[in-house]
Formats: sequence, C-alpha cells, structure tokens
Amino acid sequence: MRLARDLHPVAWWCWAVGLAVGASCTTNPLLLGLLLAIATLTVFACRGDQPWSRSFRLYLWLGLIVLVVRVAFRILVGGNDAGDVLLSLPEIPLPDWAAGISLIGPFSRQELLAALYEGLRLATLLIAVGAANALANPKRLMRSLPPALYEIGTAMVVAITVIPQLADSARRVRAAQQLRGGERGRVRGLRRLLVPILEDAFERSLALAAGMDARGYGRSGAATASQRRSTGGLMILGLAGICVGVYAFLDSSAPRLLAWPMLAVGVAAALGGFVLAGRRVERTRYRPERWRLPEVVIALSGVAVGAGLWAVQRWEPLVAYPSVNVSPTISIGALAAILVGLVPVFVAPPPLTVLNRLAPGAAPDQVAA
Repeated sequence: MRLARDLHPVAWWCWAVGLAVGASCTTNPLLLGLLLAIATLTVFACRGDQPWSRSFRLYLWLGLIVLVVRVAFRILVGGNDAGDVLLSLPEIPLPDWAAGISLIGPFSRQELLAALYEGLRLATLLIAVGAANALANPKRLMRSLPPALYEIGTAMVVAITVIPQLADSARRVRAAQQLRGGERGRVRGLRRLLVPILEDAFERSLALAAGMDARGYGRSGAATASQRRSTGGLMILGLAGICVGVYAFLDSSAPRLLAWPMLAVGVAAALGGFVLAGRRVERTRYRPERWRLPEVVIALSGVAVGAGLWAVQRWEPLVAYPSVNVSPTISIGALAAILVGLVPVFVAPPPLTVLNRLAPGAAPDQVAA
C-alpha cells in the first residue's frame, strides 16, 4: 500500500496549467468535454478533506455561468449572421457610428454552436484552475516559491484562497442555520445566508493578514542603493527583452535576430534579477518540500497534454477548430494527448485525510500536518 501524503503543490499546478493550455488550443466540444471529465475525475479521486478541497463545485457552477453568459451575449450582439435561423428576434437599430454591430436580431444555429464552443473553452480554462485550487495546498504553494517572489506569492495565495474560504464559510453557516431553524423563504433565506458568509470570510481574511504581519511577511530587506538599481535594471532589461522577443516570435515579418536571441537575453536578465532579489530575503524552511517520482510524472503529464493539443492545433486544424456546419471529430493523436491527463489518478499517492492521519502506524510528519 502506498503511504498517504500530500503531493507537491507545484506539481498539481503544472498539471492544471497543461490542461488549461490544451483547452486554449481547441474549440472542439468533444475534446473540451474530455478535458472537463478528466479534471473532474482527478479532483474527486485525488483531493483530500481540507477546506480548499471543497471549492471545486463552485468552479463548476462558475463554468456553467460563463457558458450561459457567453451564449446570452452572443444572442444580444451577434445576430444577423447567415445560417439556419432559430430565433427571429426584432433588431434594435443603432446609430451610424456603431456600424457593423447588430443588437439582437435573428439568431441562427451556427451562432449558437459558435457561442457554445467558445463558452465551453472559457469554462474549461476556469475549471482547470479550480482543479489546481482544490488539489494543491495554497500555504505549501507559498512556501515552495523562490525567495524573490515571496511577497508576490503571499498576495497570490491570499487571492486564490478566496473561493475556498467562501465555500468553507458557506458550509459552516448553512449547517448552523439548519440547526437553528427559522424562516426559510427564498429572499430572506438568501439574505440570512449571504451576510454571515461575507462577514466570516472578511474576519478570516483579517486574521490571516494579522498572522502574516506578525510573522514578518511583506517586510523589505536591507539593500543598498546600488543593489536596488542593479536589481531594477536587470528586471527592466529582462522584461523589455521578453516583450521584444515574444513580439518578434509572433510577427513573422520581424527580423529573426529579435526573436529567439532577444527572448533568451530577456529570460537570462530576468533570472539574474530574481537571483539578486532573492539574496535579500532570508527565510528558513521546516521540512522543505521534496520532488519525488509521482510529482515529476504528474507535472510531465500536464506538459504532455498541453504540448499534444498544441501539436493537434498546428497539424490538425480541422480537429482543433471544427466548423459549425459539420460535426466535430476526434483523431487518435488528440485522444492520446488528452488521456495522458489521467495519469495522476493512477500515480498520485492517497491524499491525507483525518482518518489516515490518525491511523495506527502513521508517520509523525503526517500527524503533525
């Protein structure tokens, strides 16, 4: 039997980012549906019982809302396209300066499919991020960041834990209200539910900020003026080099000398700035996070999904971007690239829960966790 433990949070984020990159490379509803199924199955198979693990359902609802809003927006401003008309809505006339934009008007089947494809892609991107939030421990993620990104990582961790905190607050407030009873009307019940949830989330945010301030987060290290200038100069040079390199890489008419060379110079300068900035931040780690074989395999599986769907986008464009006039299809290469995302279900160790923490023979670090 495999020992239960929490996987490295960066491995989960690499896997989820790979799924998100793959979703951005296609509008095929069959491929996007498979990505959604893989993300959902992996979350329910590998998540623990921590508060942030219960936030995935909220991301599923947010994905559904994004899909509905995308279709509604297409109905509102996307009418008058050629195709099989589904809804014959009256068109609202607009002034001459808004030429090319139609408000409402006839809505065709092709427009509906296009809106569904685009909305499903956005929902898949959102749910992939939600999967990473439900699987990765945000506090361990902040501890795994390099010293130069410590302050930025603190703000990032606080931001990505908003929805998990709201989900945990909603569960506790709903349980408390069910025990107390009282009015159950829709309007009053919603008000009785929202106010305590927001108040509880606000109080927990203040407690988190106070605890972080007491532990010295956000402090500025001692640095001379020359060190600050050298670090800032390297960061600006790196940012400029990366911007120029990316623009030249995307623009085929730009000189090739500005593509990969400038991108390499920018990345090198940015890494130098990170190293200099990290030397000014001194912090210790108790039981540092370790990368083991499951972490490497899971991170590589996410990279394989993103790279595989990018290759499908380039060499099989009809599979990646199907027309709304024909039925979408799946190729063997695209199916194989997506199924690699199921690797965490078979490779990841069992997650830490209350039961296996208290089980006989549990490791001391598991009980302490």
